[in-house]
Amino acid sequence: MQFEELFDMAVRFHGHRCPAMPLGLRAGLAAMEKLGAERAQDKETHVISETGKGHAAGCFLDGIMAATGCTYGKANIEKKYWNKMAFTLVDTKRGKAVRVSLKPEFFEGALRSPFVQQRRRGVPPQDVPAEVLDPLLERVLSLPPDRFLDVSEVFDHPWHGGTACFDTVRCAVCGEAVFTNAVEGRDGEPLCKGCAGTR
Repeated sequence: MQFEELFDMAVRFHGHRCPAMPLGLRAGLAAMEKLGAERAQDKETHVISETGKGHAAGCFLDGIMAATGCTYGKANIEKKYWNKMAFTLVDTKRGKAVRVSLKPEFFEGALRSPFVQQRRRGVPPQDVPAEVLDPLLERVLSLPPDRFLDVSEVFDHPWHGGTACFDTVRCAVCGEAVFTNAVEGRDGEPLCKGCAGTR
């Protein structure tokens, strides 16, 4: 996929144009290039995100997911909620990884941008005027990666992923099917985690 196609797909996935999503997209691509990895079709790679719940952090992470193919649906991404603009990409087959973060001075400067000033005033990202957003997007998309990213050397990161479960059992309380690797037994009856927490 060409970058323009990937960027368009990422914007549609993310829902609005903003500077943080393409920063994540480019960070994810930089991580894959350094690691020698391709976009995940299944669980070939795994993202360990250090982002939090803040708006820019979510945008950044959507870009990482779009670039790497690591998604919550495939369960090859996890979030640490450390409120940092950083992540580690793991090659699960080779047990190798790379860590990428926004350069502190770049991130601090970005938080002083006209876009962020609009956001601080409560303007939704999709309503930030194009004359404010477009120059920032242009800069984000054209900056050399070493101007805004710190990319580690590749390091060892042994990976021991779980095995897929395809067997189910009915919960004795709600009657819904639940995968057997998530069942809690109580008084000899299988319970899903939701029902086990209420008994």
